[in-house]
Formats: sequence, structure tokens, C-alpha cells
Amino acid sequence: AEQSLRTMLEAADLRGRTFLDIGSGSGLFSLAARRLGARVHSFDFDPKSVACTQELRRRYFPDDSEWRIEQGSVLDPAFVRSLGQFDVVYSWGVLHHTGDMWKALEHAALPVAPGGRLFIAIYNDQGATSRRWLAVKRIYCSGFLGRAAMCAVFIPYFAASGFANDVRQRRNPLRRYTRPTKRGMSVFRDWFDWLGGLPFEVASVEAIVAFYKQRRFELRKLTTDGRALGNNEFVFERPPG
Repeated sequence: AEQSLRTMLEAADLRGRTFLDIGSGSGLFSLAARRLGARVHSFDFDPKSVACTQELRRRYFPDDSEWRIEQGSVLDPAFVRSLGQFDVVYSWGVLHHTGDMWKALEHAALPVAPGGRLFIAIYNDQGATSRRWLAVKRIYCSGFLGRAAMCAVFIPYFAASGFANDVRQRRNPLRRYTRPTKRGMSVFRDWFDWLGGLPFEVASVEAIVAFYKQRRFELRKLTTDGRALGNNEFVFERPPG
């Protein structure tokens, strides 16, 4: 997590900077930012995520006045404005799960200080493929029968496609079941996280870049998922002054 922040923000550390984590989830990246020296403010809409972030602070930075945590919604502009401005605003894989992605993207820009950075990750728009996955997710989240049906179809599919990919790449197929994914999840948790991820919205790289260009943000770094369904990562900068 720390290396991810260093790479995308092109900084060895975050000492002397303020860091806002929108949708902190487990709190992992808030912890990473704090370990890199930032003064951190975390919030999430889900009270269980807030509690998890608080638990990480209790374990690693107890009674730390430089790491604040609260419950709130990025869809509430008054709440977001009340937080102040930050050198880094971070929201990885969150804004497309709010139910109103474009409003969330708009509000995420509000607390970025002049000269500050906005680091976001948004699901790649794959057209008809994305729409098919949205239908799958809706069935999965419809209740027990929908969940059972989608698991019966897609868990074998995920396992088979992963095996085939490992064979093509000449990798040990068992490694994916004994090591976490690059962002720390087990492969099983990753499968269920994908199937159950509603709300679900997507956007092309061009659409995100154009959206923030209209708001005078400049693209500083971009990593794309190519033709896949994963997240495109963007770092934008608000011009000084």
C-alpha cells in the first residue's frame, strides 16, 4: 500500500502533507499514508468500515491526533466542504460504488487544495461487457437464490480462467490460492467482492480526463487496465492559485 502511494504520487514520503481518504474501507491506505508521514483524515459511509479504520489506528497509532476518522458521505457536498482542503485526496475504487458516480467525482474534487493531488481509481468502461456484469451483480444481490445461481456459474468460471491464464504464463496455478492479490485480498475474497459489488458504474479514461479538464485539473499520472474490467488509476493536480 505504501509503495502504491509512493509510485502514483511520485513521492518518497508524505511528510508535511495532509491526506484525505474518501471511502477508507479497511483503513489500509489511511494507515499507509500515516506511516509515510501524512496528517490523515479518513471517512466512510459504512459504520463497519469506520470501525475497522478506527481499529487500525488503535493498533498502530493509538491516541494519534494527526489521524482523524469519521462517518460521512461523499455525496453530501456540505459535509465534504466542511472537511477543509488537503494536499492529497485519495479515493481508490470507491466513487463508482456510491450510486451516483459523477456527483461523487464532482465532490471528490472539492477538498483538493491549490497545487494538491487527486488520486482516484474508477472501473474501466467495457461497453456491453460492463452491462452484462451489471446484470450478473444485480442477480447475485437479489437474494439467496440469485447468489447461489451466480456462484454456481461464476466461481468455476473464475477458477478455470485463472488456471488457463497461469498455464499460458507458465506459472504455478496454486500460487493464486496461497498468496494475496496485488492489493492484499485473497483470490476467493476477490471473486465474491466482484460479484457483490453494487452499485456499479464505469467510465472510460477519456470521459474521466475530460470531466476533470473541464474543472481545470491537469492529469499527472495514469495507469490503465487496458481492455480489462478493472480499475484505471488517475492522479490529477489542481493548478496553484
